[in-house]
Amino acid sequence: MIDRPLAKLIKPCVDRAARSLIQIGLEADTLTVIGFALGLASAGLIANGYFLSGLILLLVSRTFDALDGAVARLNRPTDRGGFLDITLDFIFYASIALAFAVANPAANALAAATLLFAFMGTSSSFLAYASFAAKRGDAPSPSKAIHYLGGLTEAFETLFCFALMCIMPQHFSILAYGFATMCFVTTTTRIYAGWQHLKE
Repeated sequence: MIDRPLAKLIKPCVDRAARSLIQIGLEADTLTVIGFALGLASAGLIANGYFLSGLILLLVSRTFDALDGAVARLNRPTDRGGFLDITLDFIFYASIALAFAVANPAANALAAATLLFAFMGTSSSFLAYASFAAKRGDAPSPSKAIHYLGGLTEAFETLFCFALMCIMPQHFSILAYGFATMCFVTTTTRIYAGWQHLKE
């Protein structure tokens, strides 16, 4: 919901860091893979009960995720890079929900499954709209690799919720059910918006 204004706010700092990374020869795809690897490592820590360490690694991972797009825009964005970034992002999000289920199956498994179900709705509506918007020849969203359809729960809200889960793991179920409800709202509004935008 606040991804776009937040991106505008931090863009100068991110772009400066991206220029430094370009000068030492790092490419966007490399940053994407590093960020994803750190994200999976974060999930591994969370699954083993190291919640605060997992949170720190999670935040570092998402910093790389912000930098890969900035590096791509300063160089030349590619379809391959956009595909890799989006795919690995969704796998990362799912891995965190799974990690909490593994950390405490008895208390967290059902809530984690509900959250993953909600993620399926947000991700499928997001990607399906992008696919058909591209087929129609609509222009991609500014600074994005694909046609972007926003919603109540975007990257910032998801990461904020993950942070709360790591800080208060004993309340994971409450947070997961609450965020899943917000994801259902996002899915509903995206389906409606997509239905309207894609009229013949």
